[in-house]
Amino acid sequence: MRIAEKGEGPLIVYLADHGYRSVALDLRGYGQTTGAPINDHTKFTIHHVVGDLLGLLDAITNEGEKVFVVGHDWGAVIAWNVCMFRPDRVKALVNMSAPFIPWNPNGDIKPGEIEAEFAKLMSYETFMKMFLTLRDPGPLLFPKGKGFLHSPPGVPVTLPPWLSEEDIEYFASQHEKAGHRSWEPTSAWRGAKVTVPTKFVAGELDLAYYMGGVDDYINSGGMKKDVPFMEEVVLLEGVAHFLNQEKPDVINKLIIDFIRKF
Repeated sequence: MRIAEKGEGPLIVYLADHGYRSVALDLRGYGQTTGAPINDHTKFTIHHVVGDLLGLLDAITNEGEKVFVVGHDWGAVIAWNVCMFRPDRVKALVNMSAPFIPWNPNGDIKPGEIEAEFAKLMSYETFMKMFLTLRDPGPLLFPKGKGFLHSPPGVPVTLPPWLSEEDIEYFASQHEKAGHRSWEPTSAWRGAKVTVPTKFVAGELDLAYYMGGVDDYINSGGMKKDVPFMEEVVLLEGVAHFLNQEKPDVINKLIIDFIRKF
């Protein structure tokens, strides 16, 4: 497992400079972490991924020591599950962009379907540019055979200051094809709650905040019922999905201000 500590990335440096040991990692199947057979989706269940994180904690912490967890997007999904499965290992959680999603037997995803569709129309680098620069909180449009309607093929994409061509090349080179997601392995946690102190941060231009009624779920108190110790929800104005890259200084401060309470 490849991990990065102080000095690799603004968030890690910022937390380390404030007296925290900060560790980020490449998940199995991603980046430079090796060992899991990437052609076997059965080796990439949420239990495997959470187990990897717990194994890392066993290796880098003292027995009984709790940690702060910070997640974004897919990392946030995993972080919710770490806290749900093993709250005894977590002091507090800061999650971004991806809300807690209660157990849903109708939420399975078929392996490779979206990837195969886009491969017919554009390179992964082109899709990454379009997706990472998306600032439309409306419905996500992927009509079959027509590509990504938010940014049609052939139209040049202007990268913002926080995203470079080198970033795009790196993300594309490190990406591995996504596997099958099934809710069946977590059926024992149906109705389970996340019971660690939590702060959730999202961007007002982030489509993930509006997909599937997420904004109503949060604003009506639904997520507070599932995450009873959620202390704060922050909605950042003028920011889209990759808020940690768009506003790193703001995000760093939001994280530090929260975890200092513990």
